[in-house]
Amino acid sequence: MAIDHAIEHGEMGQASAQNIRLLENIEVKLTVEVGGTRITIRDLLKLNEGSVVELDRLAGEPLDILVNGTLLAKGEIVLIGESLGIRFTDIISPEQRLRSL
Repeated sequence: MAIDHAIEHGEMGQASAQNIRLLENIEVKLTVEVGGTRITIRDLLKLNEGSVVELDRLAGEPLDILVNGTLLAKGEIVLIGESLGIRFTDIISPEQRLRSL
């Protein structure tokens, strides 16, 4: 990432580099959203095993990747052995992130 590049090439002050290093071990919640929908409580109570709910996302459309609830990127599901993973396909710019707040 750009911060690592700046640190490695001496483009950041010593104090700034140390501050960034302090932040590196802070855990955040990474969430991948497949889609969503609005549903009434009446319809929600009718759901049972085998029920299908249509989402507001088309098949093959990029998924939203959020960090602590803020959109960070778009991506797609990948298979890693027998586990699922996410491939980042588009990083949201800081300016776009600020506009969404």
